[in-house]
Amino acid sequence: MNMPFENDLARASDLIDQADALIVAAGAGMGVDSGLPDFRGNEGFWAAYPALGRARLNFYEAASPTTFERDPRLAWGFYGHRLMLYRQTVPHAGFDILKRWGQGMRHGVFAFTSNVDGHFQKAGFDDNSIVEVHGSIHHLQCLARCRDAIWTAQDFQPVVDSQACRLLNALPTCPHCGRLARPNILMFDDVDWVEARQLQQMERLQQWLEPVRHPVVLELGAGTAIATVRHFSQDVIHDWGGRLIRINPTEYRVSDGLDVGLACGALEGMSVIDQYLKGLLDFAHL
Repeated sequence: MNMPFENDLARASDLIDQADALIVAAGAGMGVDSGLPDFRGNEGFWAAYPALGRARLNFYEAASPTTFERDPRLAWGFYGHRLMLYRQTVPHAGFDILKRWGQGMRHGVFAFTSNVDGHFQKAGFDDNSIVEVHGSIHHLQCLARCRDAIWTAQDFQPVVDSQACRLLNALPTCPHCGRLARPNILMFDDVDWVEARQLQQMERLQQWLEPVRHPVVLELGAGTAIATVRHFSQDVIHDWGGRLIRINPTEYRVSDGLDVGLACGALEGMSVIDQYLKGLLDFAHL
């Protein structure tokens, strides 16, 4: 990490100190610090799933309802492996920093994330204070969308041949019609995603925002390739008068001089701001 200028940290710390609510806007970079794979670019994706690389199947094709229809064991090999990986991975220490910052604010903390890993819940965030805008791998729905039903994936224990990226045990099925089940995740070219759970989460977020007057948006690892989280950050700033702290290794720049951009990973950025807030950084010796 390139150490940010002291005035950047001072500004970020002031924004956190003065805020009455913390809004966490988390993209894929939030999970990287927990050891989760980064799917940006075919090289990174195929390094994580070499069988899909050999088949020249990219992330956009693997994360598609069409793959579940054409080759369900391959599709569930990919998503089943991810489900088990997310269950086994421990969320990094940055989640605890966020909870502590939020506890010091009048209205607390709410998380908005494009990640489907369920790590905010796993790290102890209130399930009613999270928006999973693209859904969650820990919930299932019917591939055929026989009805708008969503159910937990907790009883599904996938056994995956990681070399072939194929599910070996029984495929999960819809309890209502018996046809194939899929993750309740918004995929690419997806017209059958059941969004009821996400809409309820968004409604809770809107209700939570009503009394908020001085929010700070902490945007973590959210890029421009799939800009859902970035758009959300800008909407909050525009509609609610919030300020932005953007932490991103490459796409860190901000357009307003009142906001802050830090060129580093999510955990690094949160940790150094936290040290500054505690008065532990000594710039004279850096």
